[in-house]
Amino acid sequence: MLKTLLTLIATLLLATTAAFAAVDVNTATEAELDGIKGIGPGLSGRILEERKSAPFKDWADFIGRVGGVGNKSAVNFSKEGLTVNGKKYSAAAAAKAEAKSKQKDKEKDKSASHQGSDRKARSSADKNAAAPATTPTTPTTPTTPTTPTTPTAAPGAAPAAAPAAPAPAASASKN
Repeated sequence: MLKTLLTLIATLLLATTAAFAAVDVNTATEAELDGIKGIGPGLSGRILEERKSAPFKDWADFIGRVGGVGNKSAVNFSKEGLTVNGKKYSAAAAAKAEAKSKQKDKEKDKSASHQGSDRKARSSADKNAAAPATTPTTPTTPTTPTTPTTPTAAPGAAPAAAPAAPAPAASASKN
């Protein structure tokens, strides 16, 4: 009876340890990543895609390369047992990730402002190229303005009748 009880306790301890075992992002399978609360099939697929290019160096690298993962989700993943190179997410990793994300934002802003000025320069160049070249025209000789003539009746003739008014429209039937 004692052996059975000890075996049961040992099995429970192993099962509990296995449930909280660390899952390293660089070695985990898709199923293991899906087992982390908050990581679904879409995110695990993005993680595996990024991992193909190179293993993740640290949490900052992981957060920077995987879309949809920020500091808050990294904290939650770490609490659930996810590690990067065997390390849990820490405040130092959060600060490093924050600095890296600010650097990335500055680079995006710079490239966006350069693209905007490039677009403006190209746009004005396109407008200049699209404008037809104007050729000077030779001046024409001025003509004397003509005054409109009104028909006049011959002396002693009856005045012309005024134009006829349009006929009234037919009324609609009342049904």
